[in-house]
Amino acid sequence: MRHLRTTLHPDIDHLDDKIVFKRNAARAIVISGEDILLLYTARYHDYTIPGGGLDPDEDVIAGMVRELQEETGAQNIHAIKPFGLYEEFRPWYKDDADVMHMISYCYTCKVDRELGDTAYEDYEIKNGMKPVWMNIHDAIAHNEKTMAQSDKKGMSIERETFLLQLIAKEML
Repeated sequence: MRHLRTTLHPDIDHLDDKIVFKRNAARAIVISGEDILLLYTARYHDYTIPGGGLDPDEDVIAGMVRELQEETGAQNIHAIKPFGLYEEFRPWYKDDADVMHMISYCYTCKVDRELGDTAYEDYEIKNGMKPVWMNIHDAIAHNEKTMAQSDKKGMSIERETFLLQLIAKEML
């Protein structure tokens, strides 16, 4: 799979002598015309690509399908193709490590336009997460405004906006 980008969070000045926790994630890129299936998260006031962390020993594509179904209620997931991987080093706030090294494996796929029921985790409900079909250019503009003006932004918005811009450039 092609490597899209590696980022280092500004709070991390080096990785020497750091305990690094590796987390693999899978993300689903679903396009319909100029609309893209995204998650809006009220807590962070941003739009993100559906996906998340893989369970230990979980197949990457199986994890992407699971996350897409849980977070959006997507049905009839098919035509899955690799898009690229995004690697990031971020602060980790638990006692077992200093830094999280996350590798997001991104795939394109097709789904039915009508979505079914979601299966959110408690923190996703508390964060105000909901699936939306949205014009990709509007989502990019929204995230750019959030990055520039909001103190609510989360650590993933840079990744998400980069991916949305690349998807718009390459797939539309």
